[in-house]
Amino acid sequence: MKPHEIERHQAQPQQAEIVLHLDPSLFWFSGHFAVQPLLPGVAQLDWAMHYATTLLVPGWRFHSIQNVKFQSPLLPGTTITLSLSWQEERQILSFSYQRHDGEARHTASSGKIRLCR
Repeated sequence: MKPHEIERHQAQPQQAEIVLHLDPSLFWFSGHFAVQPLLPGVAQLDWAMHYATTLLVPGWRFHSIQNVKFQSPLLPGTTITLSLSWQEERQILSFSYQRHDGEARHTASSGKIRLCR
């Protein structure tokens, strides 16, 4: 189940930004965790791959994770921006999720995924 997409921007063919709303009813929050639901890392990776292969690199697929950092939790009801950047010569997709706090944005997670054909 994908989040509610508010808007997307793609100024260059190798970069995209997608603004998303994390609806509390998303499947991913169910049971993760009972006291304070949060968006699992596997969902964040799934969404990065979904938007990358839809917008930037059709025909490419997951190979491996180069690195990933989960710096702060993404909670239900939050608005976030997923930023994607594709480096074809290195076959690396960089991603980051920024949590919106009014006009400010705070990095919640980031990483690099190696892709292959």
